Amino acid sequence: MSFSRVVIEKMAYALPSQIISSVEIEELLSPLYDRLNLKKGRLELMTGIKERRFWDSSLNASQASAEAGRKLLEDQIIDPDEVDLLIHSAVCRDRLEPATASYVHRLMGLGEKTQILDVSNACLGFLNALILAASMIEQKAIKRAIIVAGENGKPLVDETLRILNNGKMNRKEIKSYFANLTIGAGAVAWSITSNEYAAQTLTKISAFSTSTDTSHNHLCEGDQSIGGMVMQTNSEELLHAGIDVAKKAWNKFLDITGWSSSSPELIVTHQVGRAHQHEIEKALGYNPSKSFNTYETLGNCGSVSLPISYTIACEKNPKLINQKSALLGIGSGLSSLMLALNN
Repeated sequence: MSFSRVVIEKMAYALPSQIISSVEIEELLSPLYDRLNLKKGRLELMTGIKERRFWDSSLNASQASAEAGRKLLEDQIIDPDEVDLLIHSAVCRDRLEPATASYVHRLMGLGEKTQILDVSNACLGFLNALILAASMIEQKAIKRAIIVAGENGKPLVDETLRILNNGKMNRKEIKSYFANLTIGAGAVAWSITSNEYAAQTLTKISAFSTSTDTSHNHLCEGDQSIGGMVMQTNSEELLHAGIDVAKKAWNKFLDITGWSSSSPELIVTHQVGRAHQHEIEKALGYNPSKSFNTYETLGNCGSVSLPISYTIACEKNPKLINQKSALLGIGSGLSSLMLALNN
């Protein structure tokens, strides 16, 4: 599908102040490392992640999302009473009911006309929500939407540390838990609208492609436990299955946009780690110099990773706001969505 009238009006993000290095994570895993005679340094070596950030475990997803959302509104370019739709799109949520978007709405001080809902699809949730909102704007059903996501990986990492240190697992059995140790925290908020209503025009939302293969939905599964969030991942199989889905979405993407792999000035992918990034670049055949990565210092922030990386890239180099860019999302399940900007 293509869009002709939808623009990103403003972007904002929030990051926790607490920074935890991979060295510190491994120090906390000393009982496991000593028992299995594991060499320290393997976490950063395998992932390329030097550090990640955390909020306190008690901080709700809505509070993180609203922190980014309030930054979106702080210069009063956007009238909080003129927001037609608010979507919360993170993996993390406050509770099953009501929608986490309801808490974000209150914390942001949005008006009574705003529709609220949650969209959840693993690490792809933000892009899914963006497309839903953009489609409504394109069809003139609404004028303006805000999409937010707030992820805090600390409860998952804390529970993973407890399981690994207290368990009797061998080297093979611990592998499915190690991906959890790459998770970080962050929040992001974007306002999108029609070009005729934009308070300021940043970036044109142009077109997208998707590819889905749910035969692999068992490769990364997470759920709540008494202690907190528990997740297990077959990282090697997930990497290969994800690349296959991404290649199909990429080929459709090139057809829809008329681009070649050299057309975008900037290509931002979901931030998993070094191996994933290298495999994506190789499989899709684009120059790594086009990439902008945040995984080294933020880790994998779930649904926040891709949009916060694009937001930070544009903050560092404002010229990118108006240049051709590709956002390449992948979510466990498996599904890939690729979004063209400024085509």
